[in-house]
Amino acid sequence: MSLKVAVQMDHVATINPKGDSTFAMMLEAQARGHELLHYTPDGLALRGHTVSALCQPITVVDQPKGEHFTLGEARRVDLSTQDVILMRQDPPFDMNYITITHILERLHPKTLVVNPPAAVRNAPEKILVTDFPELMPPTLVTRDRAEIHAFRKEHGNIIVKPLYGNGGAGVFFIQEGDHNLASLLELFESNYREPFMIQKYLPDVRKGDKRIIIIDGEPVAGLNRIPADGEARSNMHVGGRPELSELTAREREICAAIGPALKERDMIFVGIDVIGNYLTEINVTSPTGIREIKRFGGPDIAVLIWNAIERRRG
Repeated sequence: MSLKVAVQMDHVATINPKGDSTFAMMLEAQARGHELLHYTPDGLALRGHTVSALCQPITVVDQPKGEHFTLGEARRVDLSTQDVILMRQDPPFDMNYITITHILERLHPKTLVVNPPAAVRNAPEKILVTDFPELMPPTLVTRDRAEIHAFRKEHGNIIVKPLYGNGGAGVFFIQEGDHNLASLLELFESNYREPFMIQKYLPDVRKGDKRIIIIDGEPVAGLNRIPADGEARSNMHVGGRPELSELTAREREICAAIGPALKERDMIFVGIDVIGNYLTEINVTSPTGIREIKRFGGPDIAVLIWNAIERRRG
């Protein structure tokens, strides 16, 4: 089976191929003989019923940054001629991102968009997780200062983060007795129009924040990310140390609880975050961890993703 695949992503020149999951997916697609096109979201256009993008043929090579790709001549392509679109640009999940999902929704499912644009739009990562309050730490979503202060009084140490951020950006650990909460809320109010997410701080984060990859509703691997000294965040973008990790009974219980909801939304590639016994996020926009999992001896997630895509296109 040979598929025409368009990859919507941040420009390939900007990524670090050593750790980039989209790059791993492109390598596997190319190895299977699929035809790859590359485009960035700002090249999308909607005219009448036609969705097009300014695309370039791309060849990828597993080499260091700067030597990892070759692009061909740019041309505008009607995306309905493609079999698959990988929607892989990084958040923030803002109105630009939402608008792009509306445009791509006009193509899906005749052209398979991974993950489905309407499902991604209707399942923001820090909101979708609230469908499972019994699996989460105590959590509050609001801009109301009185509610936030009451939550902090109840729970002591808290985490404050933007609702639509990514990669650990804008995540703050506020300890009980810290006098900076009011100033932080002022900063958030001036930078974000949406509510904020406040969670009870989980001391187990010192043992790691585990990313669990779920393909077609089934867990396939876990990557524990241990915070650097002096950090409350464990994201690899900010120095978290990754290590392959077997899933615990509790983690399998969490996956079993949320798997049917992901399958119902036809989410092929999802990454969830678990700290201790608690689910903290469900990542559906641009999950990561593929290359690290393979590097540490785990399964080749890109193979599993393309198996799932080809089952749908078969």
